[in-house]
Amino acid sequence: MKRVLITAGASGIGREMGVQFADAGFEVWVTDVDGAALAGCPKDWRCFEASAVDEEAMAAVFAGMDGLDVLCANAGIAGPTAPVEEVRLADWRGCVSVNLEGAFLAAKYAAPLMKRAGRGAMVLTSSTAGIYGYPNRAPYAAAKWAVIGLMKTLAMELGPFGVRANAICPGAVEGPRMEGVLAREAAVKGMTRDQVYQGYAAGTSMRSFVEARDVAAMAVFLGSDAARLVSGQVIAVDGHTENPDPKV
Repeated sequence: MKRVLITAGASGIGREMGVQFADAGFEVWVTDVDGAALAGCPKDWRCFEASAVDEEAMAAVFAGMDGLDVLCANAGIAGPTAPVEEVRLADWRGCVSVNLEGAFLAAKYAAPLMKRAGRGAMVLTSSTAGIYGYPNRAPYAAAKWAVIGLMKTLAMELGPFGVRANAICPGAVEGPRMEGVLAREAAVKGMTRDQVYQGYAAGTSMRSFVEARDVAAMAVFLGSDAARLVSGQVIAVDGHTENPDPKV
């Protein structure tokens, strides 16, 4: 049975990735900092309470694996929503750490397993903020751009060993995290939550938010044999973002 490891896999996009990989016949391993959410995961999943940026904890998880087919480096946080001059350095570092260093550590410990097997796929969760600049989201956008740079390097470095790497860039995803972003942007811009929401939707060619299941479906495809020659790619799942600075 093929095996997938998903960081931040107990809720949101990560949880949906686990569900869809399980449906595709994978053994699912997940890490998360939320013990309560982990407790609610399906009983046949292998669950570990570990921070994506705790190297000792992540090393211990990977040490317990005798093989890995797909890595979904999915851990991330929204970070602060504020003009750059108002962003505290501590908040910048916290956001960049989880979004970038979390992906780095997962790739660092997955690479030896995949290289030994001569195959594997790494799927890094970036964002459309890693394609465009996003006003009032400097730490998040910087980290997500860096995730793409990391992915491109992994694809080149690991390709000779039969290992692929790609990045998924979700747009505005329905769910609790996006609700927090909407509330903070509304406060910064002096708008209502619904006005900001409509601005995001209007900034896509399909006039829509996306759902976790849409992002997870792309991860499963990228981890499958159907994508055996897809590597080094930045793939947006966003209904086509036209305007990264939502307005009404």
